Amino acid sequence: MEAQTKYAKSGDVHIAYRVFGDSPRDIVLMPGTLSHVELYWELPANEYILKRLTSFARVIVFDKRGQGLSDRVAEQTLEERIGDVLAVLDAAGSKRATVFGWSEGGPMSLMFTATYPERTTALVMFNTFASMKAEPWALGQEQFDRFLGALDAHWGEGVLVGINAPSLRKDKAFVQWFGRLERASSSPGGIQALFRADYESDVRHVLPSIQVPTLILHRKGDSLVPVAVGRDMAQKISGAKYVELPGEDHLLQALPPDLLDRLLDEIEEFITGTRHSPDPDRVLATVMFTDIVRSTERAAEMGDSKWRALLADYYAAVRKELSVFRGREVNTAGDGLLATFDGPNRAIRCACSVRERLRALGLEVRTGLHTGECELIGDDIGGIAVHIAARVASKAEPDEVLVSSTVRDIVAGSGLRFADRGMHALKGVPEEWHLFLVQ
Repeated sequence: MEAQTKYAKSGDVHIAYRVFGDSPRDIVLMPGTLSHVELYWELPANEYILKRLTSFARVIVFDKRGQGLSDRVAEQTLEERIGDVLAVLDAAGSKRATVFGWSEGGPMSLMFTATYPERTTALVMFNTFASMKAEPWALGQEQFDRFLGALDAHWGEGVLVGINAPSLRKDKAFVQWFGRLERASSSPGGIQALFRADYESDVRHVLPSIQVPTLILHRKGDSLVPVAVGRDMAQKISGAKYVELPGEDHLLQALPPDLLDRLLDEIEEFITGTRHSPDPDRVLATVMFTDIVRSTERAAEMGDSKWRALLADYYAAVRKELSVFRGREVNTAGDGLLATFDGPNRAIRCACSVRERLRALGLEVRTGLHTGECELIGDDIGGIAVHIAARVASKAEPDEVLVSSTVRDIVAGSGLRFADRGMHALKGVPEEWHLFLVQ
């Protein structure tokens, strides 16, 4: 999603911000530990969050002072930071907005809402806190010092993934991307200064003074901020609605697709009074078929038990990539997998990433992609688009990602490159189809 990066002036400090969508209803996002108004929103999960939020609101994002594309300043008190939010809202022409904060963005969300109720329509918070040192979190000094030591020793390596998202620790691609985000967002010294200030701050006293409609969401097994913190805040903010979600990953982007949709549904209903419309019976989707090359021969060579173990690794690797690129697994058959995506760009990048990941397992796959209208049949899909994708995959050579001309045409201008594979007759499909190889 495209939006120009602009700068608001907060005193002498320039605060980078972007505005997505054109709804009369505004929502300003208070980022967690890291912010980078350009890189952060390139992650498919974040892109999906923006897509959902802009369906009912104009979304304002910004970089905290000292981070991302905002001025790198040493001092960043809570008072200064909420002043930055006010400057961004003024620059974006927003008179009132819903404040949505997560993780480290919680204290500034609470302070802004309490200080500027006339500029706040509602407050939404996810996996956040009012104080680190006080009950019910009560993070000890020794534990906090160990945390700072880990940041100092491993900043830029994706160190926050292990702390914030245990389920993604072994996801090499995600850890590498997060390491890049760490380096782009802040320096080791800058991030330690931020956390030292957070550790000393305590905004529990503002909770009873918050009068705007408030929604607090928290994961039951949150690996970083105990769920008791969310429950405590909900009790102390008058009339607050509290929603508990299952799971342990603290990171917003680590939510599985079904839970992310549930969280966004809760936010949409809270702000607008209605939930996301039900899925239609037919939907436009990009269909991906992938299957293992020489699977029968490999199974015979390896024996049943070793082949089953390799298949388990294969499906685990593919599913990990689907989670990163927001693909939905539809079904599996033998050594093949059918998945759908809401955009061909992500589908292509997922297919290429799957191919690279499977090489480490000594596997080669054929992959075919087609975009078309699919019929929704419970959790399954049907229709001619599914058959076309399967036939395209059958034309691929080992380790190739082959796409229909429909896919190639939709992603024109994306920077993806293709080689012409000519016209092909696809079994059971009318007419000849022009196919292209993803390079």
